[in-house]
Amino acid sequence: MTRVLVVDDEPQLLRALRINLVARHYEVAVAPDGGAALREAARFHPDLVLLDLGLPDLDGVEVIHGLRGWTRVPILVLSGRAGNKDKIDALDAGADDYVTKPFDLEELFARIRAVTRRTAAHEAGIARVRIGEHTIDLTTKTVSGDVRLTPTEWHMLELLLRNPGRLISQRQMLTEVWGAGYGKETHYLRQYMAQLRKKLERDPSRPVHLITEPGMGYRFTP
Repeated sequence: MTRVLVVDDEPQLLRALRINLVARHYEVAVAPDGGAALREAARFHPDLVLLDLGLPDLDGVEVIHGLRGWTRVPILVLSGRAGNKDKIDALDAGADDYVTKPFDLEELFARIRAVTRRTAAHEAGIARVRIGEHTIDLTTKTVSGDVRLTPTEWHMLELLLRNPGRLISQRQMLTEVWGAGYGKETHYLRQYMAQLRKKLERDPSRPVHLITEPGMGYRFTP
């Protein structure tokens, strides 16, 4: 049974999420603030954390940093903060996805399923991935159909494919592919992503696998 830790200072929301998660056969623990969240995570060892950013003692981003110091558990942020900066800060700190309050429960559970699928796939070890008509082999770094990718295109693609369903922020991708001094060069991403879509997507103008989240980053959808 998948274990979920829900962190929020709104008692009614905590109760509603707990009821809905249990009804869908998740094992649930709850925490009303950041300190309790870190203690409960160490005790409960969740498979997923649902985390509000506006906590009474610690900011949610601090909680993400605290968790990332010892665990790679998927973190799905639930927050009333709708600004791109808040989303980017959370993602750069190590969150896997971000849902803005108020949210639709069915969308939330779809995001939960996507995050847990990504984790299961990652743990199993991703070797071959299908995009459109092409099979990408991450072990041999080859693409079927005699498609050739540059080293930079490979780096970007591998970052996305090894994190299926997860939103990779622009800053994270720029830093990991080009280095810490390139955190604002977002035009690089647009250029190379267009090249990847042209080589891999069936219809580059309507991508279904290499998705842009405007102003935030990119996501690989299997």
